[in-house]
Amino acid sequence: MESDLGNRMLNGDDAHDTQSSVRRANLRRALQLVFRSPGVETRAGISRATGLTAATASSLVAELIDSRLIVDGAQARSTGGKRATTLTIDAEHHLILVMVLRPTDARIALVALDGTEVASRRIAYSEGTRDRTLEEAVADIAAAYVDRLLIAGIQIPGTTDGRRVFESVQLGWTDVALADRLEALVKAPVLLVNDVDAEAIAESATEDEPSGYRLFIHIGTGIGAAVTLDGELAPGPRDRAGEIGHVQVQFGEHARVCRCGRRGCLESASSMTAMLGDGFDDSLDDEAIAALAAAADVDRLAEGARALARTIKLIAAVLDAAEVVIGGPARVLGDRFLRLVQDEMDYTATGTANVPVRFADADASIATGVAQVALSSALGVRWSPAQLRAASVPRA
Repeated sequence: MESDLGNRMLNGDDAHDTQSSVRRANLRRALQLVFRSPGVETRAGISRATGLTAATASSLVAELIDSRLIVDGAQARSTGGKRATTLTIDAEHHLILVMVLRPTDARIALVALDGTEVASRRIAYSEGTRDRTLEEAVADIAAAYVDRLLIAGIQIPGTTDGRRVFESVQLGWTDVALADRLEALVKAPVLLVNDVDAEAIAESATEDEPSGYRLFIHIGTGIGAAVTLDGELAPGPRDRAGEIGHVQVQFGEHARVCRCGRRGCLESASSMTAMLGDGFDDSLDDEAIAALAAAADVDRLAEGARALARTIKLIAAVLDAAEVVIGGPARVLGDRFLRLVQDEMDYTATGTANVPVRFADADASIATGVAQVALSSALGVRWSPAQLRAASVPRA
């Protein structure tokens, strides 16, 4: 059973058994070496990198092969003696189920262990049919891939501790035990991931050496943020870091009513709905969003850019951020909107440094971030940036 594999690799039931703990740690080290250099790493290389004996390294490799995590690859280049056999990721068995939930639709994907997206589809629903539609989709996938699902990563627009949805304004959920509900269907571990956290991870996952603090801001029907340090999430102790959408940034007669019921929230000025009108929906494609943007009220766009810029300026000054990245559907607003934001930030507050602002990488897969978080949770390893770049084209 796949959850047993995760326990064996990460936790197990023998936390006080030193020998077993060391074995698990060495399995993760060996597996990470293969994930970092698939098709290049060898048994001898693992022995050298870990300081373990050749016999122990070979034993670890044998267990990882038996668990369908890695396979023997081609022979390495000759260095004068017998050519070693390389090791690579076994992409033919285990699958990560990824679900990206939005208010009116969900994107579902199956991701192989090499990071390749092997299948995907979109399902639509209304608020009244959402729960039943999601559960039916999960049950269908579980039935089709019952022996192959390693873990499910569910991306949600809201706060979560990985098991419960604390609050999601967009989905209308408060204190929902979503992981428990879906685990009963999928028969594998389920991990909930905040949508902006997942996007921030996806943005840094394909970079070779991300460094410093980065503020990542998602702008769609809602607004959220995430902070990464050297490419890793820097979450708060209560799993609520980056919840900036309903912080009041406008006051007086300019403060609009927000859907949360208060006035002057950042979302009420700078969300895509606020700037483009009620015709916007997160499920729209880029072409439809571009059409709305072309017809948008210039003053509304400027107002949204102004509120966003003031928010960014303050947070970036607190973090001493290396850069700010804007993701989500807001990317379609293009250079015009980005210039509006940058113009509002174009002053040096005493004691601070100006911070560059850019849009997120348009080529980053929507499933990359949540799949990476799920992989780390299940096996304690990460894909290398080169591996993710190689896996960017879905397999047939």
